[in-house]
Amino acid sequence: MSISRREFLQVLAVASAGGMAIGSEDILAAQPGANERIYDLPAFGNVSVMHFTDCHAQLMPIYFREPNVNLGVAGALGKAPHLVGENLLKQFGIKAHTAQAHAFTYLDFERAAKTYGKVGGFAHLATLIKQIRASRPNALLLDGGDTWQGSATALWTKGQDMVDACKLLGVNLMTPHWEFTLGADRVKEIIDKDFKGQINFLAQNVKTTDFGDQVFEPYVIREMNGVAVAIIGQAFPYTPIANPRYMVPDWSFGIQDDNMQKMVDEARQKGAQAVIVLSHNGMDVDLKMASRVTGIDAIMGGHTHDGIPIPSVVHNAKGQTLVTNAGSNGKFLGVLDLDVRHGKVQGFKYRLLPVFSNLLPADKEMQALINKVRAPYKDKLEEKLAVSEGMLYRRGNFNGSWDQLIVDALMEVKGAEIAFSPGFRWGTTILPGQTITREHLMDQVAITYPSTTLTDMSGETIKTVLEDVCDNLFNPDPYFQQGGDMVRVGGLHYSCTPNAKAGARINNMMLNGKAIEANKIYKVASWAPVAEGVKGEPIWDVMETYLKSHKVIKARTLNQPTIIGMDGNPGIAL
Repeated sequence: MSISRREFLQVLAVASAGGMAIGSEDILAAQPGANERIYDLPAFGNVSVMHFTDCHAQLMPIYFREPNVNLGVAGALGKAPHLVGENLLKQFGIKAHTAQAHAFTYLDFERAAKTYGKVGGFAHLATLIKQIRASRPNALLLDGGDTWQGSATALWTKGQDMVDACKLLGVNLMTPHWEFTLGADRVKEIIDKDFKGQINFLAQNVKTTDFGDQVFEPYVIREMNGVAVAIIGQAFPYTPIANPRYMVPDWSFGIQDDNMQKMVDEARQKGAQAVIVLSHNGMDVDLKMASRVTGIDAIMGGHTHDGIPIPSVVHNAKGQTLVTNAGSNGKFLGVLDLDVRHGKVQGFKYRLLPVFSNLLPADKEMQALINKVRAPYKDKLEEKLAVSEGMLYRRGNFNGSWDQLIVDALMEVKGAEIAFSPGFRWGTTILPGQTITREHLMDQVAITYPSTTLTDMSGETIKTVLEDVCDNLFNPDPYFQQGGDMVRVGGLHYSCTPNAKAGARINNMMLNGKAIEANKIYKVASWAPVAEGVKGEPIWDVMETYLKSHKVIKARTLNQPTIIGMDGNPGIAL
């Protein structure tokens, strides 16, 4: 199942790479026929799966800027997903100034976004899925998780808006992460009441803490065109660390390679001729898992929000595994076609299709559901809070302008010298001159543990916090990376050496031109505490106070650390 040059080129056979450049009348006017050229995918083989992941509850079309900093260290240096901008275009042979270049990179984002319009939206995604299914009637639709969280309506309905939308979309199987922040009882309620008989909720690596019993189905075997295909679920392994433990007190997680191997072998023994893992590990973890666990044909991955045009082919002791990652925010749909004969995969085709809402008409049934969901909250969602003079985005290893706005607000409203904001990778983008509505704000902060805090913290503790998060991001072993980006910092300036050893990456910490003192106490504002019982004003109230008091939000100057030792790294473009 090695990837040939022909297959490589087929993967890139989206019309945009062939010259649909910015300014093309076809794109600007969305003339009839444009979508057929971009989304025409002739059927291949006898097994097909479609995959979206990390949509973060975005039912409506949005703007989403890709990162300009996604550093790879150690064995990940220079490899997908740690490529940005022109380095990514060069690696995958994508022509600059095209729709595909816009989809996969941050380059010329403002102009390209105005040219191609918004991306995603479940009504437009539904249209694309129906088009694909027309030529692949038995294709399965896989949801990689982070689906029930990330928007105002998802928070206010406890995920019900997304559950209903996914059922209508035709999701067959899913694996979770942020779903768990609704609490164990709510997760079980949705599985028992909403998903029963329609959607399988899969996670081989979630077990009870007392007896180690399986909490959810580990895998299912489905027949497609006479071929038995196993889909194994892999939930986010570090849920109780990255998110509040008290929300899932009786469940254990972890990567659990040994159990994954057991599940693969068991599925093969039951007759599975192809094995696909639906994963929320993050791409670096998936790549390592693919090298250690044998018998997996493909890993359809998520969590790190990486839109990767072609699969990585990972060799292991008994063969090889394709590893993919399908971006975020409903922006992409991955389509994997397998040719399975004589009990094994003989060939494949994979396409990661950008969902351009201007080129895909809204599915009427899905749009009606979305309108119904939003109707009770319409006025609240559309309330104008301020106007932004600069682009507001979140994504990148160290900071984004939305994150900068959050730490600036925390410091001003809470009266802090320093502010921390989590390195969340979800959150939509708004263009310069756009009005910031409550919906835009909630796209950045809609979580079930939104309390803000003001804490007296020693300089030594501040360094410890920064070092711990930095190791989660830059540990050379992917199995010690817990996902997310570096904590965003307001007020404090520092240097970061990603290739240094744990505990030695953060240096030169300065506040107002003076060195941070280990024993001195500083006032630090933050939000999203994972400890149980923390009380504080919710982050959206803090942000609303700030936005309404300023009304016009000036373009943000990012508080980026001084990055040391990364010259020439293709994962950075500052």
